[in-house]
Amino acid sequence: MPSGLAALLDDVAAIAKMAAASVDDVSAAAGRASMKAAGVVVDDAAVTPGYAMGFSPDRELPIIWKIAKGSLRNKFLILLPGALLISAFAPWALTPLLMMGGAFLCFEAAEKLWGNVSGHSDGEKEADELAMASDELEKQMTGSAIRTDLILSAEITAIALADLANQPLATQAAALAIVGLLITGVVYGAVALIVKMDDIGLHLAGRPSPSAQQLGRGLVRAMPVVLSALATIGTAAMLWVGGGIIVHGLHEYHLDLIPNAVEAIGHWAGQVPGIGAITGWMGTAAASAVVGLAVGAVIVTILHLVPRKAGAGHASH
Repeated sequence: MPSGLAALLDDVAAIAKMAAASVDDVSAAAGRASMKAAGVVVDDAAVTPGYAMGFSPDRELPIIWKIAKGSLRNKFLILLPGALLISAFAPWALTPLLMMGGAFLCFEAAEKLWGNVSGHSDGEKEADELAMASDELEKQMTGSAIRTDLILSAEITAIALADLANQPLATQAAALAIVGLLITGVVYGAVALIVKMDDIGLHLAGRPSPSAQQLGRGLVRAMPVVLSALATIGTAAMLWVGGGIIVHGLHEYHLDLIPNAVEAIGHWAGQVPGIGAITGWMGTAAASAVVGLAVGAVIVTILHLVPRKAGAGHASH
């Protein structure tokens, strides 16, 4: 009996060691994948605050919470199982799906730029928003944010999955789940802090301490500038992430004219002594953004011209 108990304890100890090793493997894989996806995380954090702007302060955090829950649904109900299935059964489909998502980001950014330049869409947007009830507008903005998050999260998932390609399926799934939870928490925690910073400033401005008051007033004055800058960064982020996805896809299909040009620009920009890594990344991002703007402009042009031609055809009849 004691020998049987000792053997059982040995088996339990062996299983525990294997489980600990598996946890270490998953943690290490998740850490590497998270670091490689960090660039897209910054883009996600820059894009999202704009969707909570313009609402009453008491609705800002609930809106962010709705978007965060939508992001988790994107990751765990769509992207995680979809990525594992594609990786196992149709790895060839990953690149075209990512390129379609990249094209969507380019289109959204180009549409915003077109609206800013022409001024037409701003007026139409304001009229549409005035015509909608607050809950309808909130629903529309939340849905738009979740759709954008789906594309950015897909890129994060793809980057992470590429780093996990040689891992067992269970390790891939566990690591992708950890990456999804970690990134969602970081992104939407940062977004919540950003959109509530003006309220924090107002609270500090009401404190008796002169230094707290000065800091609070500084935060209140700075936040409109910060939010405006984030909106600009968000648009640029959609261009360079979307363009980067398309450039990477072209390279995967050995259509290397544009990818080689982007790589050459990044290499040339990276020759600055001391800060070459930074300037090289900026050069690559800028070149990818130009590609994204070109793709987005083509899509916007097609979508704006096709309805007009269709309308003209109906009018002639």
